[in-house]
Amino acid sequence: MSIAAPDAPASDCPICPRLSAFRHANQEKFPSFHNAPVPSFGPLDARLLIVGLAPGLKGANQTGRPFTGDYAGDLLYATLKKFGFARGDYDKRPDDGLSLHDCRITNAVRCVPPENKPTTQESKECLGFLTSELTTLPRLKALVALGGIAHGSVLSALGLRKSHCKFAHNSVHELPNGLLLIDSYHCSRYNTNTGRLTEEMFEDVFRSVRNRLDPED
Repeated sequence: MSIAAPDAPASDCPICPRLSAFRHANQEKFPSFHNAPVPSFGPLDARLLIVGLAPGLKGANQTGRPFTGDYAGDLLYATLKKFGFARGDYDKRPDDGLSLHDCRITNAVRCVPPENKPTTQESKECLGFLTSELTTLPRLKALVALGGIAHGSVLSALGLRKSHCKFAHNSVHELPNGLLLIDSYHCSRYNTNTGRLTEEMFEDVFRSVRNRLDPED
């Protein structure tokens, strides 16, 4: 049985004027970059969906694949591989042969924002695409929100108030629709350099995910 793909923004999406202008400026400055909304990555029959914030200017905005080309991807993909959600070698290129298994990655905001900070309105404008991901994937069981904004976007995309559950690292929330929402600090270099997030803390999140998806008898 074929699975319908979730809705995705057009390659020259005009919905957010500031992001559109920034994208066009980067097309002139970095003509070899992807410089377009970054599509989700991973199989449509995944049970796990990871939700990040937005593409990095010289990461996903350059390569066209989420978390590819910057430090966040170094940590994320190594961790996914350790817990069986990825196979192959991550080499910071979309053609490196890395594949995801039972896992899919998307962003709350699909276009790179100035200073890596989307506005509240820009997050709202992209909600429809996140809602489509959450409602289209037929085997979806668990979500990992990387950071507080991603956490809030997941709740909003499901029609829940942000007060429904509070963001906290490695906390697990059972949502009314049966999905599990697991929170993690974002795997950015800033968080790891400051000690807010260690590799062990990040691995604990995905160990929890793996145990919940495939509990030991």
